[in-house]
Amino acid sequence: MTARSQSSRPAPDAALLAAVIGLAGFGLVMIHSTTAPFSGQGSFGVSPHFLRHLGALAIAGTGAWLVSQIPLGFWRVVALPLWAGALVLLISTLLAGVEVNGAQRWLAVPGIGFRFQPAELAKVATVLAVAFLCSRSEARPNSPSRLWGPALLAVTPAALLILQPDLGNAVVVLLLTCALLFVAGTPLRVFTLPAFMGATLVGTYVFTTPYAWRRLTGFLDPWARSDAEGFQLVQSFVGFARGGLTGVGIGDGRQKLYYLPEAHTDFILAVIAEEAGLIGVLAVLGAFAALVVAGLQIARRANDRFAMLLAFGATMLLAIPAALNAAVVTGSVPPKGLPLPFLSYGRTALVAAFFAAGVLIAVARQAPVDEQRFRK
Repeated sequence: MTARSQSSRPAPDAALLAAVIGLAGFGLVMIHSTTAPFSGQGSFGVSPHFLRHLGALAIAGTGAWLVSQIPLGFWRVVALPLWAGALVLLISTLLAGVEVNGAQRWLAVPGIGFRFQPAELAKVATVLAVAFLCSRSEARPNSPSRLWGPALLAVTPAALLILQPDLGNAVVVLLLTCALLFVAGTPLRVFTLPAFMGATLVGTYVFTTPYAWRRLTGFLDPWARSDAEGFQLVQSFVGFARGGLTGVGIGDGRQKLYYLPEAHTDFILAVIAEEAGLIGVLAVLGAFAALVVAGLQIARRANDRFAMLLAFGATMLLAIPAALNAAVVTGSVPPKGLPLPFLSYGRTALVAAFFAAGVLIAVARQAPVDEQRFRK
């Protein structure tokens, strides 16, 4: 590649970098705040959760930089093999995974005591595989033959996730695939039957699974079940109420003191609401909005169809879980057990989020200066 072509590349999108750095930095502060009660168990006056999150942040940031340097053609080659590898990990999780709180979602690496969640890798691999398949499909957008391949790529890992059980990530995998198909040119009417079938299956699962049914009833009337299924949601509401406009101050919240379960993971936004107030919550949501806008702009100026779909998929990989997490914490949808990207504690989720950011930067670096939209 000539020096002229290298110099003509646009710099990575400043808004994207600012949003990622801002969210990750604030997430580090909030992980320290929410895990402060465990600081006596760790070193240097901080909790072991904070130290593990800090280590994961360093690894994730380095990984994102490496991903940003990889030519996009590499992901074309490895997309389907990575998807197959993710399936192997999901099956291994069902056979020999670690069970926590009634769900078997983690795999332990023998000898080092490290656990990771294959669901996060499955979401990344599905985005890569579906983007690859949609980019090379020559069928008409409304042709059923165009849907079978992506549908198989999505339904297979989703089914394995439901068996864990992990309905939240299964829904995310399906939503990601539908979003990619829509952007690839599939008309909305084509989704009518699959959406009806999906809703029927999810409804059947909820009505026939006692755990899922209890979660639904706790969501529908959390105050009537505030000592059981509705406890977590009620405590989230209390956090929002106590925070008001400006919050009680970072580190001064009470809900994290054994009132709000999983305060450092799925419900960290409720702690932000209490300690940083509505202003803090809006700042977080605004950062995600800036990230999404930047990601869509990067996808728009991509120089080929695969790059466009890959950038859009990476953007949705961050946007969909963030939107669902915020909806859960505010009581807009039933609890799904999804972390807030860049902010929640969870090493595998953090690495996956930074991978998506690295892909977006790679697409931005390899896009043409004139930002011509790919029209093929």
